Amino acid sequence: MSEIISLSFPDGSKRDYAVGITGAELSQSISRSLGKKAIAYSFDNILYDLADPIITSGVIEIITRDDPRALELIRHDCAHVLAEAVQKLFPDTQVTIGPVIENGFYYDFARKQPFTPNDLIVIEKKMREIITHNKPFTKAVWPREKAKKIFAEKGEFYKVELIDKIPQDQDIKIYFQKDWFDLCRGPHMVSTGQIGNAFKLVKVTGAYWRGDSSNPMLTRIYGIAFANENDLKTYLAMLEEAEKRDHRRLGREMDLFHFQEEGSGMVFWHAKGWKLFQNLVSYMRRRLDDGGYMEVNAPQVLDKSLWEISGHWGWYKENMFKVIPASNDDERIYVLKPMNCPGHVQIFKHGLKSYRDLPIKMAEFGVVHRYEPSGSLHGLMRVRGFTQDDAHIFCMDEQLADECLQINDLILSTYADFGFEEITVKLSTRPEKRVGSDALWDQAESIMADVLKTIEQKSDGRVKTAILPKEGAFYGPKFEYILKDAIGRKWQCGTTQVDFNLPERFGAFYIDRDSRKRQPVMIHRAICGSMERFLGILIENFSGHMPLWFAPHQVVVATITSDADEYARQTTAKLKAAGLIATSDLRNEKINYKVREHSLQKVPIILICGKREAEHGTVNVRRLGSKDQVELLLDELILQLSEEAIPPDIRRANRI
Repeated sequence: MSEIISLSFPDGSKRDYAVGITGAELSQSISRSLGKKAIAYSFDNILYDLADPIITSGVIEIITRDDPRALELIRHDCAHVLAEAVQKLFPDTQVTIGPVIENGFYYDFARKQPFTPNDLIVIEKKMREIITHNKPFTKAVWPREKAKKIFAEKGEFYKVELIDKIPQDQDIKIYFQKDWFDLCRGPHMVSTGQIGNAFKLVKVTGAYWRGDSSNPMLTRIYGIAFANENDLKTYLAMLEEAEKRDHRRLGREMDLFHFQEEGSGMVFWHAKGWKLFQNLVSYMRRRLDDGGYMEVNAPQVLDKSLWEISGHWGWYKENMFKVIPASNDDERIYVLKPMNCPGHVQIFKHGLKSYRDLPIKMAEFGVVHRYEPSGSLHGLMRVRGFTQDDAHIFCMDEQLADECLQINDLILSTYADFGFEEITVKLSTRPEKRVGSDALWDQAESIMADVLKTIEQKSDGRVKTAILPKEGAFYGPKFEYILKDAIGRKWQCGTTQVDFNLPERFGAFYIDRDSRKRQPVMIHRAICGSMERFLGILIENFSGHMPLWFAPHQVVVATITSDADEYARQTTAKLKAAGLIATSDLRNEKINYKVREHSLQKVPIILICGKREAEHGTVNVRRLGSKDQVELLLDELILQLSEEAIPPDIRRANRI
């Protein structure tokens, strides 16, 4: 008599089956139509091939192509079809790795002649041919030495290296697409035909093998894939819009910043860009003052020993910049700070602290440096030198929940001031590699989970919440704040991280009510995160059309004829006296040329004046993005613009 297992289904029902029944057999036994639609199965929340046997009791769910979980399989299978298409078209190519990524997939290839964008058209056509043939995916488990021998004979030396990296206790799985095969952990759908046609190859770039610049350069082909054509079209439209909004292009047009090789990954801010940056700093500084923060500043360069105590040297030293003195007199190693927290602990430790002093809130617009691989640098979004709107709160255990809620209110109101209303807050819990006792993690995660519930309740459904298992920092759990921009992209910016570890490592303490030394809880908090990156997000979100209160250049007064030059100067002076950032354009150019130029530079307000306007004390107002012009009295307009240029936080404070 065969052994029996009990399987639980999503509707709560349970049924008994013989050990070894496959997902395909199970779906067929439920209904013939389900058997035709099934592409995989989930067992205890892990996806498996339909051909895999089920050998223990558990919770099972048959996955069909319209299930959201199927999207990862579609993209995974697409990567395999891409690799087959490349090797069929270019037999001298080695395939390396091809993971699923957000919205699609990529595959890295080793080839003497790198691929070009023109190759993508041919490769994509071949992919569609393979999909049309509806080749079945089948799995084999090979002995390790057999796998290495076969891949070596094929000249697939990257695969041999990958096999050597697979732990000895794990199977070597090989997936076939009829006559073509690849090393893969799986799972896959039943056949290539289930991928569908909602995919597209979009980009070819260089990438180092395993992300290490000392390794050979490979060619990476990126693709996007979706469950249906409508989703693909929607995403392609978003990509087209994102290209128009690219902050690097807008940065050039608006004359905000540039990058160059001599300062790789560092921003060269131009005057208007630096004004925009300072506008953000001024706004954040006002919010910090209102929130009871004290602004501090810790050194840029600190001895390596400080980073060894904090644990950062052991965890992140490959991303740190070492500073070696030019003189041989000092043999110590210094580090250009990659974060602000150790410096803030030193400031906290300077002088005795009482429980009456807590919470102590320290903020710093700290310039930090981290070594990012060259291939990952991306305008303002990924740099090597950036400014954190960093803060650290030192508090007692019983103050932790309230402080986290206050931080939440500050973060959400800041995002709202910049027009971001759709926010998701995610709680990231303990990672596999971490410091601190399980008891401390239990305590911190319990408090943070309660705070997350309160955040959701207070928001009346405006804020979504989620849990990210094992995604916390190495020293404590954290909240991640994710905002959605004008074209639907999601950006992770703000964080709130609880840390019982760093104060203990540095011996930080306060005196409690009973005159005993107690270790404070340390909360790491950022709102923008990287100020540079947040500005990049804002530039793209607004497509360069900054709100008047935030714009680096608010008004240009442009003359039609030289007869209005003096009136334009007087108008500009009045605008400046009212606190507006204004300039005159008195050049001997046609007015349409001036309007086009200032519109390209995204000046929010262009005032046009000629002899008639000078005689009547009026101006013609043209707003960025509008072709209409409105004639207004100058004094009336100045009142209107002065009101519009009041920052939202000041407006709230003054109840304007």
